[in-house]
Amino acid sequence: MFDNLTQKLTQTFKNLRGQGRLSEENISEALREVRLALLEADVALPVVKDFIGRVKAKAMGEEVTRSLTPGQVFIKIVHDELVHLMGDHNDRLDLSARPPAVILLAGLQGSGKTTTSAKLALWLQEKEKKRVLLVSTDVYRPAAMEQLAHLGRDIGVDVYPTRANERPVDIARRALEEARRRNDDVLIVDTAGRLHIDSEMMAEAQELARAVNPVELLFVVDAMTGQDAVNTAKAFDAALPLTGVILTKTDGDARGGAALSVRAVTGKPIKFLGVGEKVRKGLEPFHPERMASRILGMGDIVSLVEQVQQEVDEDQARRMADKLRKGKGFDLEDFREQLRQLDRMGGMASLMDKLPGMGELPAEVQGQLQDNKQFRRLEAIINSMTAEERRHPDIIKASRRRRIALGSGTNVPEVNRLLKQFEQMQKMLKKMGKGKGGLSRLLGMNPKAMMKGGLPFR
Repeated sequence: MFDNLTQKLTQTFKNLRGQGRLSEENISEALREVRLALLEADVALPVVKDFIGRVKAKAMGEEVTRSLTPGQVFIKIVHDELVHLMGDHNDRLDLSARPPAVILLAGLQGSGKTTTSAKLALWLQEKEKKRVLLVSTDVYRPAAMEQLAHLGRDIGVDVYPTRANERPVDIARRALEEARRRNDDVLIVDTAGRLHIDSEMMAEAQELARAVNPVELLFVVDAMTGQDAVNTAKAFDAALPLTGVILTKTDGDARGGAALSVRAVTGKPIKFLGVGEKVRKGLEPFHPERMASRILGMGDIVSLVEQVQQEVDEDQARRMADKLRKGKGFDLEDFREQLRQLDRMGGMASLMDKLPGMGELPAEVQGQLQDNKQFRRLEAIINSMTAEERRHPDIIKASRRRRIALGSGTNVPEVNRLLKQFEQMQKMLKKMGKGKGGLSRLLGMNPKAMMKGGLPFR
């Protein structure tokens, strides 16, 4: 998300940093570029006008024009205004009600409500240690009910059984009674959608809301629909007492206009971002400050460290660090495990926008790094090797390479390329193993302490 916007803003700020002093002329020029970049990112025009006006008012002040590093101060102003535009801080779910707290999800058909219901249930179960019950009230699409039941089994969350010949409000009431009987902490209600907004859908959602009195009524919207996402959010907000928004499919949205517009247009906070189709690890809380840093090409090291600490097996990482320090080397078994850990963290695509400076890479290089299919091909090649070959790659000569290529459905040049990449990684890790740091240092970082250190406006 925000790939195009990040590239354009990075170039604008690079030009500004070359200025010894900022004047009204070069500030106006920079603001024109920022305005154009926001419009191309599909940010709503009224939001762009308001944003540029606030940045200009601050940028023309004495603090900027007299600063020894005016370019840095200007970037800081843009960063702070982006944070304000997206909501200032992370808005957590309000689960303070007497259990079971009801969360109702509303939105158009195809926005990802059913998958998001399962993602949210898993997040609450794992991160908040809540007992969760899921229920679908989409009686118009029996497949949606079956999908939720399947997802529930996959993640280990109970789904209340329903039938398509029942009224949605009756299903919701009975599910609430069952959640009370079971002493569940949270009931998540997945509602029906339509291909477009209509009065019947809104009336049903309103009736459901009155029946179960949700503490959170979340609007689920596909970020890839851009301006349509904002207009739809506005219509739902007018009809329902929304408490927040979940943006889905954000990994497929290179522009990001919805994320920058929806808070300003509706006044409702973005609470979560949906990433990818996988239910596991496919939902992340929305932090405006961290997102602003990503947009400006500064990455999001805090979220990256949190992600590594949550997903990487710390004991295994330390064992590998010890192995390298003792000179035992890094073999293809280790390499395969690193590929699997990357996959568990959502692949390179989920990591790239958290790393500073990635937006400056050429689009072609970014595309190659984000190609998760390539990682799966690498793993297939390693899986076709014997245990002896994985532990001692130097024995893999021509005949073995042909056999490995045949077994993995690849070709010999791909096997050669993997072995070359592995050899280069092995040399790099050998150097890292001799000093302090590496992954073990990353695992020991404290995200909260990092946040106190501020952002590197350089």
